[in-house]
Amino acid sequence: RWRIEETFQAGKGLAGLDEHQVRRFTPWLRWVTLAMLAHAFLAVIRANEHRDHPAPDGLVALS
Repeated sequence: RWRIEETFQAGKGLAGLDEHQVRRFTPWLRWVTLAMLAHAFLAVIRANEHRDHPAPDGLVALS
């Protein structure tokens, strides 16, 4: 459950999921879809960076 909550918070903060004012379903659906795609893209980029450049020994990895 904690992992899901972190993902929603990241989606709100990084991808702008909370920036849209809902008036109709179709524009909201488009906005949410684009925001979630942006969040997925950022998550993949972050995972690749952690894989390609691990933290040096003795240091804590950044999120």
